[in-house]
Amino acid sequence: MFQLPSRRNILSSTGAAFTTSLFTGNVRGANDRVAVGFIGLGAMGSGNLTYAMQVPGFQPAALCDVYQPHLERAEAAARRGGHEPKSVKDFRDILADKSIDAVCISTPDHWHAYMTVEACKAGKDVYVEKPACVYIEEGQKMVQAARKYNRIVQAGTMQRSGGYFKKAAEIVQAGTLGEVTFCHAYQSGRAAQKGFGNPADGEVPLGLDWDMWLGPAPKVPFNANRWGVKTTTFPTFRYFWDYAGGAMTDWGVHLIDPIHQCFGDVMPLSISAMGSKFYIQDNVETPDTMLATFHYPKFLSSYESRTCNPMPLLGSQGAATAIHGTEATLIVNRGGCWLIPNARSAVTAQTWEKDDVMRQMNVPHWQNWLECIRSRQKPISEIETCVRSSSACILANLSMRHKTWLDWDDQNFTVKQDAIKPFLKARYRAPWKLEV
Repeated sequence: MFQLPSRRNILSSTGAAFTTSLFTGNVRGANDRVAVGFIGLGAMGSGNLTYAMQVPGFQPAALCDVYQPHLERAEAAARRGGHEPKSVKDFRDILADKSIDAVCISTPDHWHAYMTVEACKAGKDVYVEKPACVYIEEGQKMVQAARKYNRIVQAGTMQRSGGYFKKAAEIVQAGTLGEVTFCHAYQSGRAAQKGFGNPADGEVPLGLDWDMWLGPAPKVPFNANRWGVKTTTFPTFRYFWDYAGGAMTDWGVHLIDPIHQCFGDVMPLSISAMGSKFYIQDNVETPDTMLATFHYPKFLSSYESRTCNPMPLLGSQGAATAIHGTEATLIVNRGGCWLIPNARSAVTAQTWEKDDVMRQMNVPHWQNWLECIRSRQKPISEIETCVRSSSACILANLSMRHKTWLDWDDQNFTVKQDAIKPFLKARYRAPWKLEV
């Protein structure tokens, strides 16, 4: 089994390694534009197309989606932005096109790893949405592919490019909080008990290639919630185990990743989690309530997800990440960053919020990717960082689903519990194979 290089070696050496001229696409100089193919143009893909068009160095060159209305919507958006990209329905056409330098992968989660690996093999740099993967093994192979083919792979954990999150990392790494022994991440909301409803399996909508949408996932009849494209909700595919990991890998990655950003992307030593569908009565599979505990080398961290009660914690609405030290507590989310001293601490309270520059995340994240494509330096959300944050969330789901404590072997990037090891491996439907 492939082993991830040690975190210290990767984070210290990747930048130096990428300074070599490794670019194999059409870009010849800093003034040329990077031709990007966009694969997956639903909610996230449409957003990424919009952000890319705000960065002058990118040229939307191709669009791909298995659902014709999404493709047409993206074509119209590109035209409004002054671009005329070609459109295809099979992502392999984009990977085979040598005029395309890079790809943005905004498909459902179960496609992320396969497309990333194949894009790296095709000589494309990659922007891939989070979570990086559905299986631990997929993440390993994504990192392996990025290294083997010398690709710049930026993950969609865009908060790392946001001013509030950069400030949080600066404060923690400066030692301002003192000794940290506990962190806390949470999300809360109030869903209707009917949830997303219980639609019966039915006919595939016009313009949708359902078999290609499923891809490496098991073949099942079309179900509106499994597909999840609605006008009033974010796509619900993320609440089925075949395609994603529920709130844990959707929101949880964004809430745990700031902890990893602050502490150098270290993995937890052990993970324990519980959760269930206590209240929601729809046909989705992932829990409506979950609590996970992560034992890192020097601190504990908890994660809680509540979709049946909106009561905020930490003085913040909706979701936040908190880091508690002997001198002060730091709280960060997309709305701000707050430094709160403990009693008798010499630390001064500070607040960063309502700052139009610091709150920006997505466009700066795309700008960072462009800079790194040109310089061959590692991007701020280099793929290994997202694989690690995603893996922590995947392990929490496995602990919950198998009702067992998990111990992590970071050197071999696996768990120590033999009974769980088979569930770390990708299970792809033929003919799809994940091969680096």
